[in-house]
Amino acid sequence: MADIPGSIEEIDGRISAVRDNLRQLVEQAAGYSGTADDELVSQRIAEQEAQLDILTKKRAQLASAALDRDDRTRK
Repeated sequence: MADIPGSIEEIDGRISAVRDNLRQLVEQAAGYSGTADDELVSQRIAEQEAQLDILTKKRAQLASAALDRDDRTRK
């Protein structure tokens, strides 16, 4: 997987792209009928789901850190 972006905005863009990729892969899977094709698409879907999970967790970490900074600044 490529480097994880460092800002929430960049991560949001990557999350959107990965979700779009997943939608396209699911549509492709619906059109395939061969076992080899099914396995390839299933593998690609699993890879995209893993990437989405990593990005979502990183986004949550950054958002939490931003909230913590805001809380400390207000005190």
